Amino acid sequence: MSLSTIPRDTLKQRLDQGLPTTLIEALPKRYFDDGHLPGALNIPHDKVRETASSLLPDKNAFIVVYCANSPCANSSQAAVTLHQLGYTQVHEYVEGKEDWREAGYPLETA
Repeated sequence: MSLSTIPRDTLKQRLDQGLPTTLIEALPKRYFDDGHLPGALNIPHDKVRETASSLLPDKNAFIVVYCANSPCANSSQAAVTLHQLGYTQVHEYVEGKEDWREAGYPLETA
């Protein structure tokens, strides 16, 4: 199965236009608390199976999963799990939080 990816500019455009987009940071809570993309939910990659049904009731929602940076595998693991659970529009922002920050875009803190 090939994962669908989304580049930063496309993601930023969706958010700026107010298009329904569910952002998921697949890192442990301490990293999420240090800073995350605006409006993101924290679902660590190893908690997706147990929390997805309660946090993500709409299996057809436009979901973007990300983690720290390109070498980080958490987001792809979370995206694969979401696909296995029946979510139909899962996209991975491969470059992640590091890329977002380097582009000068804001992060929220907990």
